[in-house]
Amino acid sequence: MSDRQQSRLLDPNWSYVGKATLDEFGAAEWQILKAQRAPYMAEQHANQVLRLLAASKDDPTFGYQVNNFRHCIQSATMALADGRPEDYVVAALLHDIGFIACTPTHGAFSARLLAPFVGDDLVWMLERHQYFQAIHFHDHPDVDRFAREKWRGHPHFAMTAEFVAKYDQNTIDPGIRELPIEAFEPMVKHVFARPPRAIPLPD
Repeated sequence: MSDRQQSRLLDPNWSYVGKATLDEFGAAEWQILKAQRAPYMAEQHANQVLRLLAASKDDPTFGYQVNNFRHCIQSATMALADGRPEDYVVAALLHDIGFIACTPTHGAFSARLLAPFVGDDLVWMLERHQYFQAIHFHDHPDVDRFAREKWRGHPHFAMTAEFVAKYDQNTIDPGIRELPIEAFEPMVKHVFARPPRAIPLPD
């Protein structure tokens, strides 16, 4: 590939921005991007999220009987079977999407991924689920099993504890039903097709 070869446009009728640095952009360049960004995101956002998860489908495991992909699928399959709302099922599907890539902060990873598109209760649950899971780590030598207690009394405490108990700590069983990832695609696409809500700047 040539060093100067441009990446393919999603729509051949679209235009490239001709400038190579953001410092060079003027109103005309921003207008091109503004016009093309919304339809691009509508088509690509959910697809790229699903590909990020699907990329780990055949990955090995370091000891669990199922890999992280299957764990996520099992979690979403069980939530769907229990009649959980669409947003909840999508949160279950993506709750550990960053588990291998950023293990220490994977809860925050999934929370930030979904924060513009789901309610604050699910964002709170995703961000803290890894700490709530520790209560199930009997005899683990390196984990504070009661880390979740710092949040006891919070309105979303019970919801998060239930999620971990019903759809997280127990979805590592090769005998559990697993729907194909395609079964969740319409839900993921519907959630990510929403106009994103504004997220406050970090402190």
